[in-house]
Amino acid sequence: MSALDSLRAELAAAGERLAATAAGLSDEDVAAPSSLPGWSRGHVLTHVARNADSHVNLLVWARTGIVTPQYPDPGFREAGIAAGAGRGAREQLADLRASAERLAKAIAAVPAEGWSTMVGGLRPPTHPAWYTLVRRLREVELHHVDLGAGYTPADWPEEFVLRELHDCRALWPYGRSTVGEIRVTGGETWTDLGEGPVVEGSARDLLVWLTGRSAGEGIRVVREGHDGPQHPLPEPPWMTAPAPEGLPAAPPQHYPTRRTP
Repeated sequence: MSALDSLRAELAAAGERLAATAAGLSDEDVAAPSSLPGWSRGHVLTHVARNADSHVNLLVWARTGIVTPQYPDPGFREAGIAAGAGRGAREQLADLRASAERLAKAIAAVPAEGWSTMVGGLRPPTHPAWYTLVRRLREVELHHVDLGAGYTPADWPEEFVLRELHDCRALWPYGRSTVGEIRVTGGETWTDLGEGPVVEGSARDLLVWLTGRSAGEGIRVVREGHDGPQHPLPEPPWMTAPAPEGLPAAPPQHYPTRRTP
């Protein structure tokens, strides 16, 4: 099984979990606030559905070789979310499922050589088309938590946690770093990240913190030596790039090739 096969299976399972959560929501639940400031659960569900359609655009690009932007412009993305956010629970669920089905069909239609096509989102860098599945999984899993409807980071599959933590390292924004070193409990140490304290935590707790889904529960600042005040836990830097540089053109056998413990 290649990385492409495993990513497709992960994406299908993640979509089913999200749909199951959405199926349990009432109209009142959908209209209630999510954990994202200023967004209701309806905003989150609509965003996930429109994000699926945006990834269809990238896969059309991969299949045909014709440049098809993920979104025509940032305003188009925002307008789509606003237009659908106020819908009731039944409409939201139907849209979520239909958009996931359109994406699954688009994935199936990409020929083997198409997965190496370089595609791009609203921000650089461009990336091989196979990485769209990683990006889509990121959207589904993070925003499932953002619904605030019972699905938490503790429910994230281990393979998702390890891959996303790997990509957090690969995407590290050195110019905006707030920490100097990260120690993964029982695993590797990320050094030379920039200015700031040394922090330590489990892979899962670190991923939750680095993606802005916690205030740092489970993360501690490591005090080096015994002199001077203890550093407070800083805000993590916001990672905005959609994909790491230097990804392999063709779908690799495994991604990442080196696992973060």
